Amino acid sequence: MMKTLIGLVMLLSIGLLIGCNTIDGAGQDIERGGEAVSDTAKEVQKSM
Repeated sequence: MMKTLIGLVMLLSIGLLIGCNTIDGAGQDIERGGEAVSDTAKEVQKSM
């Protein structure tokens, strides 16, 4: 019983760590996309 409980806690912990890493990666991708849009807008504004 105790080994099963420890195993479940370990699996849950690993799942949470993987989820945090995935969310962090998605945040970085969104940030890069926003920077690209911002840079393009600045270029268009300069050319006007």
